[in-house]
Amino acid sequence: MAPLDPTILAAGREALLVALVVSAPPLATALVVGLVTGALQAITQIQDHALGAVPRLLAVLAVVGLAAPWTSAQVVRFGQACIDAGLVVAR
Repeated sequence: MAPLDPTILAAGREALLVALVVSAPPLATALVVGLVTGALQAITQIQDHALGAVPRLLAVLAVVGLAAPWTSAQVVRFGQACIDAGLVVAR
């Protein structure tokens, strides 16, 4: 088995980092809103599943909408870097 090209390994590592960075805002938002709604449910003793899911869903959708330009810029930058690296490896 031939060793992998370092450029391909770097692209794989960068892909994992981009996926982590792009998914962090919605995941962090879901975590914070879930903790807040959970605390409010514990304080008020209202145990309704929709009361925990709906605010979390709305908050995540809002963050995805607000972060969409930044997210798409990150993905496009990564895609362009992959294309550039592919042209270098192909030579």
